[in-house]
Amino acid sequence: MRKFKAESKKLLDLMINSIYTNKEIFLRELISNASDALDKLYFKAMQENLGLTREDFEIVIAKNREDRTLTIRDNGIGMSAEDLENNLGVICHSGTLDFKKELTEKDIDVIGQFGVGFYSAFMVAEKVEVKTKKYGEDKGYSWVSDGAEGYTISECEKDTHGTEITLFLKPDGEEERYSNYLEEYEIKRIVKKYSDYIRYPINMFVTKSKKDEVEDKFVDYTENEVLNSRIPLWKKGKNEVEEGEYNEFYKEKFHDYTDPVRVISSSVEGAVTFNSLLFIPSHAPFDYYTKDYEKGLQLYTNGVLIMDKCSDLLPDHFSFVKGVVDSSDLTLNISRETLQHNRQVKVIANNLEKKIKTELKKFLDSDREKYEEFFKSFGMQLKFGAYAMFGAKKELLQDLLLFYSYKENKYITLDEYVAKLKEEDKYIYYASGSSLESVKNLPQLAKVKDCDVLLLTEDVDEFCVKVLSSYKEKEFKSVSEYVSNEENESEKSKENKEMLDFLGERLKDRVKLVRLTEDLGSHAVCLTTQGELSLEMEKVLNAMPQSQNKVSAEKVLEINSEHKIFEKLKSLFESDKEKCASLADVLLTQAYMAEGVQVDDIAGYCDKVCALLTE
Repeated sequence: MRKFKAESKKLLDLMINSIYTNKEIFLRELISNASDALDKLYFKAMQENLGLTREDFEIVIAKNREDRTLTIRDNGIGMSAEDLENNLGVICHSGTLDFKKELTEKDIDVIGQFGVGFYSAFMVAEKVEVKTKKYGEDKGYSWVSDGAEGYTISECEKDTHGTEITLFLKPDGEEERYSNYLEEYEIKRIVKKYSDYIRYPINMFVTKSKKDEVEDKFVDYTENEVLNSRIPLWKKGKNEVEEGEYNEFYKEKFHDYTDPVRVISSSVEGAVTFNSLLFIPSHAPFDYYTKDYEKGLQLYTNGVLIMDKCSDLLPDHFSFVKGVVDSSDLTLNISRETLQHNRQVKVIANNLEKKIKTELKKFLDSDREKYEEFFKSFGMQLKFGAYAMFGAKKELLQDLLLFYSYKENKYITLDEYVAKLKEEDKYIYYASGSSLESVKNLPQLAKVKDCDVLLLTEDVDEFCVKVLSSYKEKEFKSVSEYVSNEENESEKSKENKEMLDFLGERLKDRVKLVRLTEDLGSHAVCLTTQGELSLEMEKVLNAMPQSQNKVSAEKVLEINSEHKIFEKLKSLFESDKEKCASLADVLLTQAYMAEGVQVDDIAGYCDKVCALLTE
């Protein structure tokens, strides 16, 4: 028995029990090692004209339920006794890494780096046996270890070059059924998940069924089957892939039942070289706007899945994007389950963000109808993105936003709104409410009858435009903030200042100010605000579960000086100030209700109305 040379059992226990978070990773690691062994021999064949091509190589998986063994076999470079001692006898020594440092051939993409992947086998096996024969040598060697104190190396019979690793699986326990790794469906699932794009075929004999016409019954038989796809779709040229292939890949990979509305394929060379294949879904998943939703792209290195959802590759405002990224330049941690350096990821993420923005703008410009359908699902996320981090991404996202136009009765972009403004126009007007119908019925819209108004109906809308502040030098302005100079300085306002001050004092617990207006059409009153906080923002903020200290907008009651109710108020002010104040209180409650603001004392309001009607 030879002792491990890397500080013994304690280090090996760490490799087995601490580095890897998922036991099924062992098969990925052993397949990757086999792929590296094939690459090494392929490289040697090219250098020495051995007459071998990629078609001569394969990886084979064999299972034996009776013996509880799982075998991974390759016909690659193989190992000598010295190689076994150096590569398997010394934990954390990587022969592949040594090979990689010397490698100059672009067509060779070896995977291993750390020399610990092999030892992941001990997560599921109580004993591991390796039989290997180096290409061009006569003798084969066996390496056997139970993963505890050490290992043995001895000569063995092996007809062909390559390596065969046999895992003697641990007994099943209450928490772990190791025999699952002998089931065909489980092996196929793991290979499909992690190693589907290993460039060499991964073969396994699988059980199938066919009808025996003579016996008129179905009989089982075994057939060799290639488990992996081999060539990643994202590494094929666009002219090599039909649109239907992208759609089927997306639906199978990301478990959607509809085709994506946009496919974004790119190959980038530079500070970090990578391929990506991204998809814009046609609809939002049921949990998309919940805390349970996980964003992220599948991350591969050399065709091997490293992370199923790498959230760092996608900004929150594009979290709806699905897809894959494949790069051989990434620095991974020792288990190859997580990334080690953020710089490389940031380079990729920044590139993807710009690419997604460009493609979405093309989508908006080229297929408006489909983009509007997409926007119904994910527009809120884009608005959140423009609002987040104090508008850090507003320049990137503002051209992708749509808002409903009051005049045109359809969704328009900010650019389309501004294009119809006159040079002297200063503002982009908007109005907020819980639905399009409720906003269209707001009395304030009559005040800006010569201008279009953006109708905002989602909670994030007004926060978004507040952060945007302006677009192409045109300032956003709520119709609730609209006050003409004529209103402030009108003769009627001056003549009725005493009454307005009186009503302001009587209603001071509910409004900041009472004033006259002349542009409400048939409406008697309306409620507007002063300051940054609007009525709609007040409702949204106070409805938040974590909101303890309620906020309050500075409300203004505006009375239509062209309405008969104004004459009634004037008359009552002269004859009965209490009734005047009571009528003003009723009018204010009506203004609250028109804005969708909750009125606490509905019964008191009804009593006041009845009293006024019966006098």
